Order: sequence, then structure tokens, then C-alpha cells
Amino acid sequence: MVDPQDYPEHRLGLQRDDGFLEVRFERHDRTWPVHIEHRVPCRMDFPRQAPGEPLLGVFVTTSGGMAGGDVLRVSVEAGRGAAATVTSQAAEKIYPSLGAPCRLSLDLRVEEGAALEWLPQETILFNNARLERRVALDVAPGGSLLALDLVVFGRLARGERFASGALHDAWRVRRGGRLAWADALGLSGDIAAQVADPAGFGGATAAGLVLLVADDAAAWVDEARARLARGACRAGATLVGGVLVARALGAEPEHVRRDLTDLVAWLRAARSGRPARMPRFWSI
Repeated sequence: MVDPQDYPEHRLGLQRDDGFLEVRFERHDRTWPVHIEHRVPCRMDFPRQAPGEPLLGVFVTTSGGMAGGDVLRVSVEAGRGAAATVTSQAAEKIYPSLGAPCRLSLDLRVEEGAALEWLPQETILFNNARLERRVALDVAPGGSLLALDLVVFGRLARGERFASGALHDAWRVRRGGRLAWADALGLSGDIAAQVADPAGFGGATAAGLVLLVADDAAAWVDEARARLARGACRAGATLVGGVLVARALGAEPEHVRRDLTDLVAWLRAARSGRPARMPRFWSI
């Protein structure tokens, strides 16, 4: 294991971010953020929500992205009966590293009778980026969590691919404290070859994941499969431990974005009667 003191970022005395955000939503006649604590570069804004939408929180990193050695910790809780949507102001950029990984941890907790939507925009991995991400989701029986994750392999508008660096991405989903689904991805070394390999990502430039953790998750699997089959991506959906898991790989990031946001918008409308759309920040 490398001593953090040995990373070039430390030896050069570069300033690194060490930020966090803690938010708790509770219902008192309607849903309110009853606890907010943060340290730069993290914060959360609460713009006026559109009619028919739950309380909207917008996660912001004022640094514009993460670089090697940065650490960010995000914790969001939805108390009993609360309903909230969290999105991000823009795509999260993971910049090239001199050697140190950036570390991002996300903890989402949903209590009985609460409904939380975690719908951030995509994460863009620049070439030579190094990201270690840990995602822990805990949903009580009677609670509901709809989560979306999109990862783009490179700064494609500049003709740059994520060909070297590292990505370690670990997810854990618990229902009432018991493990229901776990997944981990590790990319390092010749990443370009791993992404191009037919047994790997098959040349995809982006990958996406949708999770529905809810008592009624099984009811939506067949239609989710049918909708993804009509899309432009290699995609599928299944049920694992009572969790609806949908994945997509695409030759173009916009294909993955469209297919999975269409799925999310449909799930929002079908399950709760909300408008079949994404939070408005997705169209800015």
C-alpha cells in the first residue's frame, strides 16, 4: 500500500479538497431539509421545484470537479414520510492525477415510508484520472430509493479517451440493514484494452446504472426490460435481492443518457404519478 505522503501531490504541496455534505430530510406538513452541514467544495441548493415535483436539492461542488488527492463525503437521509429528489448542477469531472486517487463516498439512507430519488448527472473520467468511489445505500422496508449513475470514459468532445489511470467503484445495497446487492468494478493498467475488449465493455464510451430499491421493485422489471430493448444501447434489467438493477453500455454517451433517463422518467410517472421527466437541471 502506498503511503499518501509519497504521492506527488503531497510532495509538491498541492492544495487538496477535503469536503463533505450531510443532509437530512423530514416531513413536517411537507418535506423540509432539517439538517444541513457542509464543508467546501460541497454544498446543496434548494431551487423552487416545478409543480407536481417533490422537494428538490441540487448538489454542487464549487471546485468544478475532483483531482488526485481530493476527498469528498456525501450523506443524504430521508426520514419517515419524506419525499425528496437530489440531482447535481452539472456533470462531475474527475481530472488527471499525478498519482494519488481521489476518493468519493456516498451514503444514502431511506426510512420507512420515505421516498428518495438520487439523480445526479454523469461522471466524466479524464485520461489519467484515478477515482476510488464507495456507495452505500440502506433502504428500510416501506421506503423507496430510485438511483441513477452514469460514467463517461473520457473527455470525448476533445477526442480524449480514458485509456490510463484507475477506477475502483464499489456499491452496497441494504434492505433494513441486510445486504441485498453488491457490486464492484476495478479498472487499471491498460484500460483502453479492457474497455475495448468484447468480454469487457465492448468498446463502449459510457456505462450507466439504474437501481430501484422498493417493496414493489419486482413489478417493474418486465416493462423495464422491454423499454431498454427498444433503446440504442446494450442494456438489460433484472431483479437481485428484491432490487431492480438496470444497466446500459453505449457507443455514444448520449445514447446511454437518453435510454436510462427515459427509464427513470417512466418509473417516476408509473410509480408515483409524477411527470415523466427528469429534474429541470438535466436540460440546462
